[in-house]
Amino acid sequence: MPVITCIDDLKRLHKRRTPKMFYDYAESGSYTEQTFRENTTDFQQLRLRQKVAVDMSGRTTASTMAGFPVTMPVALAPVGLTGMQCADGEIKAARAAAKFGVPFTLSTMSICSIEDVAAHSSAPFWFQLYVMRDEDFVDRIIQRAKDAKCSALVLTLDLQIIGQRHKDLKNGLSAPPKMTLPVLMDLATKWQWGLEMLGTKRRFFGNIVGHAKGVGNASSLMSWTNEQFDPQLDWGKIARIRDQWGGKFILKGILDEEDARKAADFGADAIIVSNHGGRQLDGALSAIRMLPRITRAVGDRVEVWMDSGIRSGQDVLKALALGAKGTLIGRSYIYGLGAMGQAGVTRALEVIQKELDISMALCGERDVKALRRENLLIPADFEGNWA
Repeated sequence: MPVITCIDDLKRLHKRRTPKMFYDYAESGSYTEQTFRENTTDFQQLRLRQKVAVDMSGRTTASTMAGFPVTMPVALAPVGLTGMQCADGEIKAARAAAKFGVPFTLSTMSICSIEDVAAHSSAPFWFQLYVMRDEDFVDRIIQRAKDAKCSALVLTLDLQIIGQRHKDLKNGLSAPPKMTLPVLMDLATKWQWGLEMLGTKRRFFGNIVGHAKGVGNASSLMSWTNEQFDPQLDWGKIARIRDQWGGKFILKGILDEEDARKAADFGADAIIVSNHGGRQLDGALSAIRMLPRITRAVGDRVEVWMDSGIRSGQDVLKALALGAKGTLIGRSYIYGLGAMGQAGVTRALEVIQKELDISMALCGERDVKALRRENLLIPADFEGNWA
């Protein structure tokens, strides 16, 4: 068993053990990948303010997110094709999250279905919805999430059309992969992944195949998906989905103060400051840069969380100090899943919690809920002076 001390250790194992098209799917952004890179590098501009001669005993990372108790204010973000990073990936990630005491969010574009994850997880999970043109499909998948006792609906707002990701096009990304010569050559070096995938029946998009009209196989799925993301999604449609759901309602993909204020007026339980991990609008500002102005814009009217770029417990600390009440991790846990399956997801959570706990203590804080802007040293131009 390799010694894992940081998320980068898991990332290296993930790259070694997972087919190239699926590793690249996780580790890529749109177009030039500027926003994808800056999501992580902008965290490095923030410094932590060390405090000494304070009582560091009795520390806690426990908190709440939208009223849900959490071991630390970190949830697993929705990630499409998770079940292609590792066989039965969504089930394994949900189990790890439940055992650790943090929320798991299942993507609409998951390999394991809502029903599969519900049957194999010991705790309720959140469901993330992409709004499709087929309203009947949307209505039925919302009901399926209700029937599975999902405890929150996370509505993604920033994927009405799909940003171009060059690597996916060049790799011919599909689930399951098409057996071209380059793919076969790559899979020959990823035999452990291949053996695990042969041992599962879950290789297609389980929430869609057999549930959407006219989608019964992989070829019909790809054409359906490319045509279905709804470019007409607006606040009226969001209100319809909110009322239909009737439970905890979270809006993901907010990167502008005006949109944040609208979401607060709308009555969302939480908003997630996110640029889809740099996979949509390349050239947008990083989530961590936008976080302070969005928290100022909405005040206490809605709980603000953030994702995009978090790779450590220190990143979590910085986001909380800038006003977030919670965070979400995507790639950080996907690295662990691809590297070591369920144990790797657990290890990723352990690494982040330990680093959060120790860094918090050295900043003179014992309770994660007490973190504030004064725990940071922030460059004067961090938010930028944009015309």
